[in-house]
Amino acid sequence: MVLLVLVPAGAYVWRYIHTPQPLAELPRSFVVERGGNMRTVANQLEAEGLLEHPWLLTIIARLNGDAMRIKAGSYELSQPLTPLELLAKLTDGDVSSASLTIVEGWNWRQVKAALARDPDLRHDSAAMDDAALLAALGSKAQSPEGLFFPDTYHFAKQSSDVQVLKRAQEAMERQLKAAWGARAANLPLASPYEALTLASIIEKETGAARDRSMISSVFMNRLAQGMRLQTDPTVIYGLGERFDGNLRRVDLETDTPWNTYTRGGLPPTPIAMPGQAALLAATRPAQSQALYFVAKGDGSSYFSTTLTEHNQAVRRYQLGAK
Repeated sequence: MVLLVLVPAGAYVWRYIHTPQPLAELPRSFVVERGGNMRTVANQLEAEGLLEHPWLLTIIARLNGDAMRIKAGSYELSQPLTPLELLAKLTDGDVSSASLTIVEGWNWRQVKAALARDPDLRHDSAAMDDAALLAALGSKAQSPEGLFFPDTYHFAKQSSDVQVLKRAQEAMERQLKAAWGARAANLPLASPYEALTLASIIEKETGAARDRSMISSVFMNRLAQGMRLQTDPTVIYGLGERFDGNLRRVDLETDTPWNTYTRGGLPPTPIAMPGQAALLAATRPAQSQALYFVAKGDGSSYFSTTLTEHNQAVRRYQLGAK
């Protein structure tokens, strides 16, 4: 009698686990939250029209040891799957992926905005101030500015944005370590962090890639001689959201920690996220006596060794004088 019951039951289970679940629309996606157990996930899949008889899949998962192996994340279904295939997808962590690009020259405010508007990330950093975020990243820096290497980062959907930032931070640490290790001799820089700060300024000042090492040379020469850097991007950074796109003389004269017209040396933090080329320029500048440069209007810069020559270049390229 028992055998008569078990045989049909076994056949039913076999058909169930090997029959693709009917889906009305494809592709479909669903998210498994952290901390969900097998029964909760199975019931969720039923509610979303992705699974029939969730109780049966829960029992099967418990019997074969898969119930404790399901992984959180965002999943996509491009075709109907059998319950066994669906279970394998959940335990393998076959999650769908997305990407975030940090652009060279972005500042921390722009990076935060990109994180906040990304629908595929879990926004854990939104509840953190800068100090809490730096603690979560294990960083001893005083600011997140400049810490994240510009690149495209691929991640499983619904990953924490803190995890993405950690990868970008580690990438910047690797790039900075390599650049600092290959630095030229006798640079007027005391630490890799100072190189990072200078690289961020070079990143914002460079219009033509070929000028990077010369722009770095100008700043190195000024630092070595005790001259102020007098670079507009640092002033703009110090203005923050008050900057309206028009840099005025009063802005150059208004002191902030980042105003390199009113203060000597490097600013206290980077002003942007520098790329690899800017890092290398900051640690291996061109050899020159140049102390000034001015934008020529075509993206490139004209470099001068004397103030007289520089003033002539300003009149020629910015004021239109011959």
